[in-house]
Amino acid sequence: MSPMSGKEVDTGLGRLILSEEAIATIAGAAAIECYGVVGMAGKKMTDGIFEILGKENLSRGVSVSVDNDAVYIDLSVILGYGIRINEVARMIADKVRYTVENATGLKVAKVTVNVQGIRLQGNSGS
Repeated sequence: MSPMSGKEVDTGLGRLILSEEAIATIAGAAAIECYGVVGMAGKKMTDGIFEILGKENLSRGVSVSVDNDAVYIDLSVILGYGIRINEVARMIADKVRYTVENATGLKVAKVTVNVQGIRLQGNSGS
């Protein structure tokens, strides 16, 4: 494997090296599309406070590690108030696993969803 961290895949036509950053961006994009997800959570190193990241920072709320043929994904998300956290977390994990495996051909061994906060939605009407 090359010095760049990531996963090397033989496509039959050549060699493809997927960086952990690329896998994290795919995972973050899949997570942000899920119902109930307000945004990805990024931790400010100075004070330990979590902030909502915009779509340009999808990979910052995601940690990816590759061990042999297995990919492990850790997501930090902020959810909307009033949703069933366990159901949304399961939906996020399933969608991220499916999307990453489908886009990259890699096997996702584990997806961990860390709910870093709940945010009230504006104009809820109640």
